Amino acid sequence: MAEIKVVHPDGLEVEIQSGAMTRLAGVSEKLTGSTGIHLAIATIPPHCASSPHYHVNCESAIYVVKGHGRFVIGDNLETEVAIGPGDFIYVPAEAVHQPINDGSEDMEIIVARNTPVEIVVEVEPSKA
Repeated sequence: MAEIKVVHPDGLEVEIQSGAMTRLAGVSEKLTGSTGIHLAIATIPPHCASSPHYHVNCESAIYVVKGHGRFVIGDNLETEVAIGPGDFIYVPAEAVHQPINDGSEDMEIIVARNTPVEIVVEVEPSKA
């Protein structure tokens, strides 16, 4: 039987850096042995963004904790939606997206996925 695990802030798993975005996992296959879920906090510095990308093998749920910006979506990144604290975002598998921090403070977002390990494909900005 799997056991309950508590991961404290000093034990987070440093994951990817996508553009200027950094992500720290608190629930992952490596940290907790999870087999169907992943939970992390991502930080995007002011006036920065992640790389445009999509996830091949999972859906994502995002919650904006702090900061204001845009969530750019679409195969050609043709649609922009304003985002800020309290917003929830659903991203289906294979949907191209890019969070952008337009504000003067760090943007913090909580990211949950329905797989312990994601497959990310970055999109070249010239193709977006």
